[in-house]
Amino acid sequence: MIHKLPELPYAYDALEPYISKSTLEFHHDKHHAGYIKKLNDLIKNKESYQNMTLLEIVRNSENSIFNNATQAYNHNFYFNSLTPNKTKPSPALLAAINHQFDSLENFKATFTQAALGLFGAGWTWLVMDYKKNLMLENRSNAQTPVVGENTPLLVCDVWEHAYYLDTQNDRAAYLENFWHVVDWEAVSKRYEG
Repeated sequence: MIHKLPELPYAYDALEPYISKSTLEFHHDKHHAGYIKKLNDLIKNKESYQNMTLLEIVRNSENSIFNNATQAYNHNFYFNSLTPNKTKPSPALLAAINHQFDSLENFKATFTQAALGLFGAGWTWLVMDYKKNLMLENRSNAQTPVVGENTPLLVCDVWEHAYYLDTQNDRAAYLENFWHVVDWEAVSKRYEG
C-alpha cells in the first residue's frame, strides 16, 4: 500500500491570522509530506507492511519506520484538530473538562503549561483513558499515545516547524494562537465516539 499525503480539510490561508498560509504550506507540503515519502521508501520492499494501514504500521513497527509512520499519523491528527470555524466543546466534553480541570480556561492554561514545559520537539496530547478520565501527555519527538491504552482527543504539534515562520522561537505566542483554531467539534466527536 502506498500512503498518500491527505489534503488539508481547509484552505491554506483559512487559519490566518493565527497560523499563516506559509506555515501551513511548509508544515503540510514539506514536513508532513516528507514523513510520508520516507515511510513509503522504507516499506517499499517489506511485504509485511504492504497491506497495513498507517495506524497498524505505527503499532507494529520500530526504529525509522515507526518514526516516520508516527510522524505521519501525528500530523494527520493535528491538522484534523484545527478549523477556521468558531467551535465549542459539546456539553459532554465540557462536563468532563470541568470535572478534570475545573474549567475550560483552566484546562487551556494547564495544557499550555504542559506544552511550554516539553523540552525540545514533540507533541502535547489531551487523552482519555478507558474510564473516560481526561489527562495530558507530553510525547517527545515521534512518540504517540496510540501505542498505549489511552485514546487521543486533541494534539498540539510543538516541533518548531509548526510555528517558527509565524512566531519564531516564541512557543507561548504559538500556543495562544492555537486555541483560536482548535476544532472542538472534532475533539467532542472523538470523546463521545
